[in-house]
Amino acid sequence: MRITYGPWGETIDEMADAARRAERAGAEVVWIPELHRSATVPLAALARATETAQLGTGIALAFTRSPMVQALEALDLDEISGGRFILGLGSGVQRLNEDWHNARFGKPVAHMRETVRNIRAFWAEAAGGKPIDLPGTHEPMRIRGYQRPFHQERAAIPVYLAAMGPAMTRLAGEIGDGWISHELHSPQYLADAILPGLSEGLARAGRTRGSLDVVASVLCAIDDDPAVARRWAAGTVGFYGSVRTYADFWAAHGMAAEHDAVMAAFRSGAAADDLAGAAPDHMVDAVTAAGTADDVRRRIMAFDGIADSVKLSPSTHGVDPSVTRLCQDRIIDLIATL
Repeated sequence: MRITYGPWGETIDEMADAARRAERAGAEVVWIPELHRSATVPLAALARATETAQLGTGIALAFTRSPMVQALEALDLDEISGGRFILGLGSGVQRLNEDWHNARFGKPVAHMRETVRNIRAFWAEAAGGKPIDLPGTHEPMRIRGYQRPFHQERAAIPVYLAAMGPAMTRLAGEIGDGWISHELHSPQYLADAILPGLSEGLARAGRTRGSLDVVASVLCAIDDDPAVARRWAAGTVGFYGSVRTYADFWAAHGMAAEHDAVMAAFRSGAAADDLAGAAPDHMVDAVTAAGTADDVRRRIMAFDGIADSVKLSPSTHGVDPSVTRLCQDRIIDLIATL
């Protein structure tokens, strides 16, 4: 099982330093999400700060850039990093796409299929100047008279897909080089809800299980007092608990009522980053690794034999940056022992 890490920083320099330290501790991939920063620009800085770790978008929003822009940014980052880039894509939720980005959402599974198809076609054909003519409901692509004249590090870059719902999970197994879990996750959910769908997608494409990197995300909060660690992690649990789309995820953990309570607190006017108080300890324990260093190590290793990789990250929502920084330092120290 590979140990990978999602570095945090109030500045990109701090993020790059965390990536460098995580790599030295043994992290094999560093991942950058897309929300408060873009997923791609910071990776250019991390490429210069690291030497061996792969660099992944974990995840970039698939529908807010055109497939051609996604493909070009991926080629640039692969060149900067010397062939270490992974393009991780996710659909996001409809409101985020349409209200925040004025982007088309449509039928997300079909949309994602066409997006990945176009990106890979561009990588394969743009250097040779061959015409690209791909019909589609969501992302038709027609390119004539174009040839990219620059160095291309690799003809194909790994594409990982984030998925929670069954249809998108099957698609990840069918067309992805990897699958990435949501930031909140559990070994039970991976084994019972995700792996069967991935296996179905792999079977559709005639692929073997070894062709897919299954990446389980583990949100970590480490303190000698487990109660303190749980409260640090509770802010992120509350933040995502405010999203109605994740109802099936919480129901699968037997926590539909707890999810409803977080949603009610959000509807009553609480900010998404101020919902830690609405997330009880047992809800936190179900989907994070919060506790002493030994507690967190055990939680991480519970994915061994189920996941191929784990993506560790510190608590970020509803806590002061000094807490996130402390969690990050403790996680990097823990990586060196795994």
